[in-house]
Formats: sequence, C-alpha cells, structure tokens
Amino acid sequence: MKKQKEIPIPDTLELCLDFSNTADWHASEHPEEQLNNYADLVKWAGGKGLILASEARELNKEAGHHPEQASQVLGRAIELREAIYRIFSAQAHGRILPQTDLGIINRALSYALSKAQVILTANGFRWGWVSDKIALDRMLWPIARSAADLLTSDKWLARVGQCNDDRGCGWLFLDKSKNHSRRWCDIKDCGNRAKQQRHYRRLKQPAKHT
Repeated sequence: MKKQKEIPIPDTLELCLDFSNTADWHASEHPEEQLNNYADLVKWAGGKGLILASEARELNKEAGHHPEQASQVLGRAIELREAIYRIFSAQAHGRILPQTDLGIINRALSYALSKAQVILTANGFRWGWVSDKIALDRMLWPIARSAADLLTSDKWLARVGQCNDDRGCGWLFLDKSKNHSRRWCDIKDCGNRAKQQRHYRRLKQPAKHT
C-alpha cells in the first residue's frame, strides 16, 4: 500500500488573521486584493510555511492542468477569508458575530477535519493532514482549523484587535501586550501616522492666554 503524504498542521492561532490580511485596506471602500490568482494563493501559503517549495511547484503545475478547479479554489479561499475577516472584525469591536459567516467557516472546517489525523513523530503525537494526491485546496484546511481554534479560545479571542487607522487599514491582529493596549497594525506605519496627526493638531491649536 502506498504511504500517504503527511502535511504538518502549523500550531498557530494567528494563521487565520494573517490570511484575513491578504486584502490591503480591508476596512476601506476600496480594498486592494493580494490574491489575484491561484499562484498568489500558493505563494502566500509557502510564505507561511503551509507548503514546501517543492509542493508549491507541484500545486502550480496541477493548477495549470486544471485551471477551472484552481479558479474555484481561489473563489472558496476568498469567500473563507472574507468570512474570517467579518467575524473577527465584529469580535474586535464587540458587535454581534454574523451567523452566515460562521456557517462558511463551519463548512470549511467540516471538510478540513475530514483531512486531519493524529500522527506519531519522534517527539510524540501531533495533528497532521493526510492527502494521497495533489489537493489544490490543501492550504485552506489549516486556515479553517485556525479560525475554529481562535473562536473557541477564551484567552485569545478577547485579544483580537483591529487597526484603528481612520483610512480603513482594517488589519486584524492578536494583542499580545501585557496591558491589552495595542491599537495599530504596526507602530511604525499606521501608529506613526496617528502620532504625527496628533502632533500636527497640537501645533494648530491656538495658544491659551493666561
């Protein structure tokens, strides 16, 4: 019997939020898409360690043979991303979580878990993915599980935050600061801009006469 290929599952709750950030200016009226084709999805997955370079080449080759299927996977990926974005954005702002988006995540999760198994390694047991063929949607499985793990984590769900930039940055993150004070995607980017704006407003304020 041919041994099935094992794909390790990254142990991270941030994966789903990283995936939600594959659209720049997500909270604005004109988000900028990063995943414009299937190859972009593969490149992102490779950058996150979900697939090896050799596997990325195999997936792109398979996508070339089955372009319609690859296009469908990209569509599902974006649908999942948008559901993740909306549900965690709602969580970050204390809004009611949209049930339709939860349904999208649950459907993706149900399929992903059918591909999961417990495997034995030199360091003990861990979760892994099993695939006996080139599955074009394999990078979506750990993303769906990451979203489910984060939604069910009492500790970290409350620490989901969103960049406060008023232009619509929309970046989602896990606030790991001790006092739960993170407000920006990056203090050197949107945070620095906000600091400069505050400084400018102070300079424009009329001097108080005593």
